[in-house]
Order: sequence, then C-alpha cells, then structure tokens
Amino acid sequence: MNTMFVKKGICQALYAYDIGLSVDLAKCRKLVSALAPDSSIRHNRHVPKYFDYNPPPLLVTQTGESLKIGHFKTVPTVDILINDYGGVSISYTIPISGGLEVLRSLSMELHSGAELLRDSRKRVEKLLKLISPGVEKPEIASIDEDYAVYQIEEYDASCDTADLPRVFAQEFAQILRAETALLSEQEISDAMTCRISYEPNDVTLIDWNAAMIFDRDAEDIRLVLEFANIELLEVRLLDRQLDQSLDRSYQVLSKGTWHPFRGFRPSHDLRVISQMQMDGAVLFERVSNALKLLGDQYLARVYRLAAQRFHLAEWNSGILRKLEAIDSLYEKMNDRNATLRLEILEWIVIILIALEIVMPFMGKFSLGILGH
Repeated sequence: MNTMFVKKGICQALYAYDIGLSVDLAKCRKLVSALAPDSSIRHNRHVPKYFDYNPPPLLVTQTGESLKIGHFKTVPTVDILINDYGGVSISYTIPISGGLEVLRSLSMELHSGAELLRDSRKRVEKLLKLISPGVEKPEIASIDEDYAVYQIEEYDASCDTADLPRVFAQEFAQILRAETALLSEQEISDAMTCRISYEPNDVTLIDWNAAMIFDRDAEDIRLVLEFANIELLEVRLLDRQLDQSLDRSYQVLSKGTWHPFRGFRPSHDLRVISQMQMDGAVLFERVSNALKLLGDQYLARVYRLAAQRFHLAEWNSGILRKLEAIDSLYEKMNDRNATLRLEILEWIVIILIALEIVMPFMGKFSLGILGH
C-alpha cells in the first residue's frame, strides 16, 4: 500500500485585494513606521536577487494572536505585501504535519471557511485608513482572490519524489481542488497538468486554486505564485472596469439628441470615459511590467505555468481588445463633438449673413415709418 506522511511543512494562505489606482510606497513606509506600533517593515524578504521589481513592493509584518481554522492554527505573524499599482497580498502561515488526509482537511477548511477572509479584509481596511494619504483614489475593490500554497519540506513516502504525482494523483488532486469525493481521471489529469521540477528530489504542482511544492527551500517559488495571484486579481478588476467604461460609452453613443451647446466643450461623459481609458491603460502597463525575472529560467518557467493555469494570457487579450474598443468609441464621441461644434459655427455664420442682408432693409423700413 502506498503511504505518505508529512513530517514538516507549511501552508501559505494568500488573499489579494486592490486598494486604489496607485500607491506611493515611500510615503506609505513613513506612515506605517510612524503610526503602526504593531507592524514592522522587513527588508530581507520578497526581494530575491532574481526578482527585478519596478519598484520593489513594501512588506509589512504584523504581530498578534494566532487564528484558528478548524483543527489548525496560523502562526502569530501576518505579512502584508503592498505594490505600487494598488495590489495588496495578505499572507497567513499555517504549520502542517501528518498524512495526506490532514492536508485535504486543511484544504476543505480554507475553501469553505471564512475566518481568514474576514480577518484579511479587516486588515486591509485598517491598512488603507493608515496609508490613505499615500494612495491615489483609495478604495477597496469588491472582488478578491485567494490562493493556497502547500510547501512540504520533510516527508516519508513509499516512492521517490519524481513518482509522487503519479502514485498519489487522486489524493493530490483532491487537495488542490478542495474535494473529498473521488475525482475522475480527466479531472485528475487536469489538476496534474502544470508540473515542474528542478532537481530529481523536488516537484511543484500548480493548479488554479492551490499549489503543492515538495522542496526544502521554495520561498522564491511561493513569491512567484503570490505575485501571479495578485496579477490575476488586477486583470479581473481591470476587465470589470473596462466593461463599465464600454457600457457607459454605448449609453452616450445611443442617446438620441445632445444639447447643442455641449458641443463647445468636452462633455462630462466624455471626460469620465477618457479618464477610465487612461486609468485602465496605466494599470495594465504597471501590472504587466511590475515583475521581471532575471537570470533564473526556472522561476520564469514557474511563472509561465502559473500564468497558464490562471489564464492570464486570455485575460490580457480581452483587456487589450476592450482598450482598443474604448479608443474607437472615444474617437467617435470626440468626432461627434467636433461635428456639432462645426454645425453650430455654420449656423452662427448663416445667421450673421442673414442679419447682414436683412439689416439694411430694416433700417429703410424704420426710416419710412418715421417719415410718416
């Protein structure tokens, strides 16, 4: 019988939020240092030598009480990662040990429980109140993204590491998908699709809801997955904002008539859509260029697998199409404004010419009346 026992490991529960259009990290650093006695800023994590952040994110560590999730407890410290484009990641660490049924139980607790989700939102709300002077358009988005990373550092198994995904495919798929029922071969195959190894004694499985890492030193991999989770949130949020911008544009274009004197200046709708267009393009550029992996092809491959599993390429393609559609609609709206201006000027010229023709006759008519 095939067995496996986790002697030492951690689960990192990640919750991503968006707090605004952009963040002044230098100002936030000063605000946190001055106003948050229960928080500290760490410099030895989240900036590995292979990560070319532009600019580097701000890591705030908060201390407090452990949180209980079913039969599990978090460590009493929580990491908050703040990016300049408004993405924030709340990270909880949960020590794990035991058989694979323990990991499956934790997976179910994280999937169905709301304790960490509530706590993470409270922390983000408190953080935003603290650093709002350094945030442009501060507001917590209504959507969020959660992800779980199971790092197995020490374990006993009845097979080699390279064979783990094959031997324990059903159990691993249940953990990754937070399922207790037996999964079909197709579902298991899909869950095991994104797999990568660097050495014979390590393996990483990346799925859309969670990842499993069998490695003693995997912090860089966890950081890549954390970044990918924030990126997924940002593209989802941007996609929703662009949908709203398109709806607004269609409403303006479908109006039957415009007030003629609005043609002399950009309308309020046009300004709003222009701002949404600019905000969307800036956010897309910032998120796309926030992280570059230099000198480590393995981490780059890990990111590509995470991006594949999260369908980031499809999200990005949809965003680019919507940005192009908004550009086209904006041009049409601007052209219509310009046409209205020209029409009004033409009517003014016609009226002036008519007055110039009529005025001499009006003068003679007035003199005739006075002569009588």
